[in-house]
Amino acid sequence: MDFGMTPELEKFRAEVRDFIAANKPAVEVKAGVRSAESAEELALLKEWTGKLFAAGYIGGDWPEEFGGRGAAHSSERDVVVGEEIARGRAPAPVQGAAQLVAHALIDFGTDEQRRAYLPGIRSGRLIFCQLFSEPGSGSDLASLRTRAVPGEDGGYRVTGQKVWTTNGHWADYGYLLARTDPEAPKHKGISAFIVDMRLPGVEVRPLREMTGTSDFNEVFLDGVELPADALIGEPNRGWTIANSSLSHERSGVATSAVRLQQNVEALKDLAKNVTRNGRPAIEDGAVQDRIGELAASVAALSALVYANISRWSRKTERPYDAPMAKLMFSELGVDIARFALELAGEAGILVEGDPKAVDRGRWQDEFLYARGFTIAGGSSEIMRNIIAERGLGMPR
Repeated sequence: MDFGMTPELEKFRAEVRDFIAANKPAVEVKAGVRSAESAEELALLKEWTGKLFAAGYIGGDWPEEFGGRGAAHSSERDVVVGEEIARGRAPAPVQGAAQLVAHALIDFGTDEQRRAYLPGIRSGRLIFCQLFSEPGSGSDLASLRTRAVPGEDGGYRVTGQKVWTTNGHWADYGYLLARTDPEAPKHKGISAFIVDMRLPGVEVRPLREMTGTSDFNEVFLDGVELPADALIGEPNRGWTIANSSLSHERSGVATSAVRLQQNVEALKDLAKNVTRNGRPAIEDGAVQDRIGELAASVAALSALVYANISRWSRKTERPYDAPMAKLMFSELGVDIARFALELAGEAGILVEGDPKAVDRGRWQDEFLYARGFTIAGGSSEIMRNIIAERGLGMPR
């Protein structure tokens, strides 16, 4: 796919690549969407995020009065930046949720809200978390049960529980969806809010994951009093606001394809350094076939991603395009990591820090996190249902 890679875009790619090489922080990049492991690491990520915004490499689609690039911005540039961050083994900006709430504020917020939050997001100073998913309402987000009851002063009293909240333990604010009209159809009774994570009644409990780190959290909201200006947009329009803000993010899939390409290259190196039947594994025909199969599948995923982005830029995107790419990425990630562990043998399951661990424990970490990707962002089962119903016309 040419993806419109004009000379101007290739020049931009070289510029971004040089910037990343010169400015990326000394933070180790691991599999998946990870949170800072210390306050020192968080400070580096916030500084890095601010540099990316200041250079115009993220947030280019914001209004020019808040630092956007105007006509100089394009969705293709967003994809290039995402790819080069991945290719340069640089950490992603720490502002995933903040970018979502920024677009919610730009499209639906008040002038006061934009002035209050957008400059802090661009500087990297303010950290947001996404308070959407709940126990029992992950894939079916509209079934959420967290309640926001209107008060006499125009504010709201919030009670409920959220889960899978990345960066919740570091966040200054949360981007919350809560039910404000329990009598309305489930998609129509939800409102969007900004929650100060320091308010009384907010409790964040980090979840210890099987990777050994705590990247996401449970968040409990016990009678949290929100002021009237915490509401984003109109009451009961939260579903529309959330979907609008999510629609701005399209570079993630391209970034994921680059990560898998890097894993295939690392898999080749691994096969050169381990033995099978007394010879380098890379010389084994079965190993060559399997690596070739995985490499071809990743190339097919890259072509699919570029086709999807091209359709999105032309506003001809189909409802099953993103699910196809998500499903393929998730399952390929597991396949690549599993084969790496098979090649590495017993040493492949050793963790980071063990002197005998293969590739410093990379493949063990990749495998554990890869399984999480088959659930996060929509499980593989849900993706297959969407493809079957909306792409193949099969019955529910």
